[in-house]
Amino acid sequence: MKAKILVVDDEADLQLLIKQKFRRQIREQEYEFLFAENGFRALEVLAVNPDIDMVLSDINMPEMDGLTLLIRLGEISPILKSVIVSAYGDMDNIRTAMNRGAFDFLTKPIDFKDLEVTMEKTLHYVAQLKETLKAVRENDILRMYVDSSVLQFMTQDTFEKSLMTSETINGTVVFMDMCGFTSISEKEPPDRVVKLINKYFDVMVKEIIAQGGLVDKFMGDAVMAVFRGDYHLDRAVESSLAVRNHINGFKEELSDQSGYLPKVSIGINSGEMVSGNIGSAALKRLDYTVIGDVVNVAQRLQSIAKPGQVVVAEAAYQLIKEAFQCNPVGEMNLKNKENPVMIYEVLE
Repeated sequence: MKAKILVVDDEADLQLLIKQKFRRQIREQEYEFLFAENGFRALEVLAVNPDIDMVLSDINMPEMDGLTLLIRLGEISPILKSVIVSAYGDMDNIRTAMNRGAFDFLTKPIDFKDLEVTMEKTLHYVAQLKETLKAVRENDILRMYVDSSVLQFMTQDTFEKSLMTSETINGTVVFMDMCGFTSISEKEPPDRVVKLINKYFDVMVKEIIAQGGLVDKFMGDAVMAVFRGDYHLDRAVESSLAVRNHINGFKEELSDQSGYLPKVSIGINSGEMVSGNIGSAALKRLDYTVIGDVVNVAQRLQSIAKPGQVVVAEAAYQLIKEAFQCNPVGEMNLKNKENPVMIYEVLE
């Protein structure tokens, strides 16, 4: 079935470029592209074409920018997913876009191979949502789970508000935490604290996205990321090493004239986990995230990692030992684990 994609960008050359890069998919009727030069015009196109599956949108546009458009899209369609494609890839824009419902964020200049993979992933997710809706309607299944973005749609059809979707996936979870940052936040002015943590988050996010990972959430001065698909563990390790090495190169001067050499501690774990909307439907606050023992162990591995360390457990080590240089750290007792777990540090 042909996927319908709306591209929202005021760059005149982009329309031609998209048609050239995806000419095979257009010719074989895999994709149909519609175009709009700003958010206001995009809403008009959507009104005429309610079957659009996804939106690729720039941020900086006249009349209505991409971040404002994200809000309107959430109000208009419960299933429609949006990917931001912008030259403004700073931390503030990424976090604002994600908070307003963006499914993913890509930076310009466009890497069309990365764009194609992102589009396939997004359209696959939209197709899953549509299948879920079809199953609910046809079989009157009231106790299944659907994505939070479908919640409003289900409510309108008198379905139960607490419906959420869930699935078991195989992937890799990474926890990255800034070491010693709590003490910095207690000493430095608030604006300086925010500037520093966003600087480190910016490094983490860019390296995670570069390896095809998804930023699951920001937690204080830590980031949780999920990697899925081919070689998800290897890509997670590559991303983690890049973050570690980049942050190791920073040196900050604090207000008391002392120096701060930031370090990150990273825990990685891989395996099966549950993916779904977790939270309170009553409050309409649901996060699409992953839970399970794999996630818990990844967080505990991060908590025992020393500054500058990237650590994995025995099972992950066996999978990456031929590709990455690792050193044994030793057996560690992890919370809720009956037996000690052998831990390894990934060096390079």
